[in-house]
Amino acid sequence: MNDRPNPTIRNRRATWVGLFVALFGILIVRAAVYAFYPPYSFPAAIWRESLNWLCTIALLLIIRFGERLPFRSVGFGQATLLQSLGWGVVLTVICMLLGAIVIALTHYTGGSSGAALAKLPVWLVTLIVVRAGVLEELFYRGYAIERLQALGLNRYWAGTIPLVIFSVGHWTGGWANMVIRSCSAQHSRSFICGDATSSQT
Repeated sequence: MNDRPNPTIRNRRATWVGLFVALFGILIVRAAVYAFYPPYSFPAAIWRESLNWLCTIALLLIIRFGERLPFRSVGFGQATLLQSLGWGVVLTVICMLLGAIVIALTHYTGGSSGAALAKLPVWLVTLIVVRAGVLEELFYRGYAIERLQALGLNRYWAGTIPLVIFSVGHWTGGWANMVIRSCSAQHSRSFICGDATSSQT
């Protein structure tokens, strides 16, 4: 339900920097951390989560002070809490069903990454899950799609480019993980860039 107009770009350089952070920040952080620590180890998880949140702070600063745009330009404050929770439940159920279907077809069990995550403290895994949900939605959907459209791309390409980068970025979990992530991300992309945005035209 994305019925807000595309933001007016006031500082294209800041927007391009923001797009770089949004599309590649999480991937760069992962590669840098894993260059020094074993993947999914406790120190790696702490560093990765901390740096990911720093990327988020950087992006928010770019929006507010670089682009001089309100946070509403990436979706904050666009819906009531009840509406957000309602759509969150709907999308969660649909994504879980899509994931379950792919898991059943591919017999995906999480692989080595899933086994490693299971060894981390529950509180840390919870933080990782929350971070993934919040940051990836903000980076790949809330910011990237809006700004790519504002820069002149149509809704299809503005949604497809972040989807491809997001999906390929999960190659470390194997092709099945990429498919699962792609399915869930595709549903969000369709919801944001497809019929749900028809009121913009």
